[in-house]
Amino acid sequence: MDDFGIRYLHVACEEEALDALRRVEADPYGIQAMLPKMFHLNIILEGLECRVANIIKQEMLSLGGDAAVARGTVACSVSRTDVILMGTHKQLRRLTEKIWAQPFGLGLISEKIREMLNCVFADSFLLRTSRRTITLGERTLIMGILNVTPDSFSDGGRFASPDQAVEAGLRMVKEGADILDIGGESTRPGSDPVSSEDELRRVIPVIRSLAAQTDLPLSIDTMKADVAREALAEGAEIVNDVSSMAFDEAMPKVVADTQAAVVLMHMRGMPKSMQSGDLAYSSLRGEIIAYLKRGIERAGDHGIEATQIMVDPGLGFGKTAEDNMRLVKYLSEFKCMKRPILVGASRKAFIGRVTGGTPAERVEGTAAVITAAILHGAQVVRVHEVAMMRKVANMADTLLRA
Repeated sequence: MDDFGIRYLHVACEEEALDALRRVEADPYGIQAMLPKMFHLNIILEGLECRVANIIKQEMLSLGGDAAVARGTVACSVSRTDVILMGTHKQLRRLTEKIWAQPFGLGLISEKIREMLNCVFADSFLLRTSRRTITLGERTLIMGILNVTPDSFSDGGRFASPDQAVEAGLRMVKEGADILDIGGESTRPGSDPVSSEDELRRVIPVIRSLAAQTDLPLSIDTMKADVAREALAEGAEIVNDVSSMAFDEAMPKVVADTQAAVVLMHMRGMPKSMQSGDLAYSSLRGEIIAYLKRGIERAGDHGIEATQIMVDPGLGFGKTAEDNMRLVKYLSEFKCMKRPILVGASRKAFIGRVTGGTPAERVEGTAAVITAAILHGAQVVRVHEVAMMRKVANMADTLLRA
């Protein structure tokens, strides 16, 4: 018998698993039983007590899965250990049921694993701004970059007058932008801060004019609460804060009071020195995700709803070129926060490390990074070349849903 076929079956989501089972004409009742067995997942739990890790490992083994722990965990010769759970979706669901009523905080761990399983398969989100509710996930949204600064790394000085900036913004609208992000202070590596007065003088006329001429959501790219407050009053509805509302202690109240949406981004240090300090991470994705989770919790403490929040891993902000590339490759891990993911890679230096050229000559590299980011979970991409990247995103969306 040599006329049968064999191939690897790639299953990335429940819809694909369901389609595969139907194609072999499996019994409908059998499909419901087999569907959770089609997904193998790896989930890492960090810093567990050894006694807790040992219980989890034994329960996973009893279910036919496994759990990796540090050497010495069984004998409790180490105080804490990370645990990598390895199993099917069904096995992990069963694990949560088995440990839910057990001692040593296992009930909370059970709840966190269930939340994680729900996050992994989430592909649609609602983002609530002060003016509307936006559905993310049906297609990638394009955030057009509108820098009204003299010293941005790529396009500083291009839009020196408000009229030029407004013209550029309206052109982005025609080219297919979904959001316009207006910034009056450069956050490029090594940049110096500017006063609130200078920032307001640059951005307010542009926001006011654009709000009168387009219904597109406007975002204010700022770390300063007073700038955000005035921009929101003039028509902006999203705050893109590269400090995750940590630079200005008044920022959370501004966002909460206005019910604006907010982008929480990871940055180590400040733009002036972020690329000259210590760029080493003990766990790159782990530390960034923990930072963003703390930002989400802090936002919640100030009355900001989860539906108002997007997260951004902060490519180029206190990371090496290799770090940035790894973040794109493993972007799907950021789904664990169950919030829309925004990626800003446009023309950045880590792209130039591969393609060479000036920032304006990094278009092809930007397109490649954006495609990868979308395939790995980004719902919003922040770009300079709106018309071109709209086409790139459309193609990536088509591939993703093929």
